[in-house]
Amino acid sequence: MNNTIEFTFARTDQEIDQILALQQLNLKTNISEAVKQDQGFLTVCHTRQQLELMSDATPQIIATVNENVIAFALAMLPSLGKLIPDLQPMFEICDNILWNGKLVSEYNYYVMGQVCVSEPFRGQGVFDRLYQTHKALYQPKFDLLVTEISTSNKRSQRAHERIGFETIHVHQDHVDEWNVVAWKF
Repeated sequence: MNNTIEFTFARTDQEIDQILALQQLNLKTNISEAVKQDQGFLTVCHTRQQLELMSDATPQIIATVNENVIAFALAMLPSLGKLIPDLQPMFEICDNILWNGKLVSEYNYYVMGQVCVSEPFRGQGVFDRLYQTHKALYQPKFDLLVTEISTSNKRSQRAHERIGFETIHVHQDHVDEWNVVAWKF
């Protein structure tokens, strides 16, 4: 059996199902406080319909081993900001954030909807390679990648900073306190 990690796009219903299953395993509502602190967590629970709409607009990058999804990095265009209610506050403020002397709305940007690596594959560079794949695919079309990270998700914050993301804004909404971070390509 070949255990090579492949980075590709989610193309099949089975891959969408596997993304949703991996998401469920890592939602903050489904894991212990200790796991949240040590391993990080996901906040947003997507539906199949939301993922399909996101995929129609932007390819969704996944990592697979033997055709099993072991990681994903979900892209969203700002035009889909109303698709997921818990993300609306970020989309509402994002365009008006001033960064490097320009409003975010003056950049051609997209949003990382969520990134997750299955526990057995953490610490092996999968997170970094997901983002490298994003950059290779999206750099010709976009200047900037923006996302938000719960201020209590220290592991995710450190991982994003390692890639090159910078915190450009902090805000509180009905869900949590967030660091809005950006990565200029």
